[in-house]
Formats: sequence, C-alpha cells, structure tokens
Amino acid sequence: QVEIVESGGGLVQPGGSLRLSCAMSTSDFSGYTMAWYRQVPGKEREWVARITTTGTTVFRNSVNGRFTASRDNAKKMLFLQMNNLKAEDTAVYYCNRHLTYWDWGPGTQVTVSS
Repeated sequence: QVEIVESGGGLVQPGGSLRLSCAMSTSDFSGYTMAWYRQVPGKEREWVARITTTGTTVFRNSVNGRFTASRDNAKKMLFLQMNNLKAEDTAVYYCNRHLTYWDWGPGTQVTVSS
C-alpha cells in the first residue's frame, strides 16, 4: 500500500505563489507518470498537471504558464510551483499516479483570497 502525503498549502492573496510538495512511499516511484489533481467541494476531482518519468510536464489549460511541476525520484517526491494564483485555483490539491490511482492522501488546502 502506497502512502501519500501532500503539504505546502495555505492562504495566499491573488497573484501570490505557493509550492506544494508530495511524498510517496512507493518503492517504484521513478517508474510511473505522476500527476497533481485538485477538488473543490461539490465538484469532481480534476487533473491539474502530469509529469512523466523523465520529467516532461503537461498542464491543464487554466494553469498553463502559471504552474510548473517537478519530481525528485531519489526522494520520491513531487513538487508543484504555483505562481500568479487566482481565486479559481482554490481547492484541495492531491498528488497520485497518473490515471491509475493509489489510495488518495489527505491533500493540502490552497485558498486564494484577498
């Protein structure tokens, strides 16, 4: 069973930045494409970004150009740098394997508000 722990969320003003981190316990972290997701209460969880085993990233249109993603395979960690945050980025953010999920972690709350 893979344990996932996200961190780094918080309250930030519009235009601000946050860096999220994600730690996973899997022994084969480097072998999977990973992804970031987010969820707003009452809505389905949505994909935000994915990062391949070699570090290639793809982002949903609404965050493209503002978010970057990276991974540290040795530390089994993912990172999501979020810049120029907007109110609509407010959500609980999760990380997981891309498309075929392990058990979800607790997520980390990101609130963008003035």
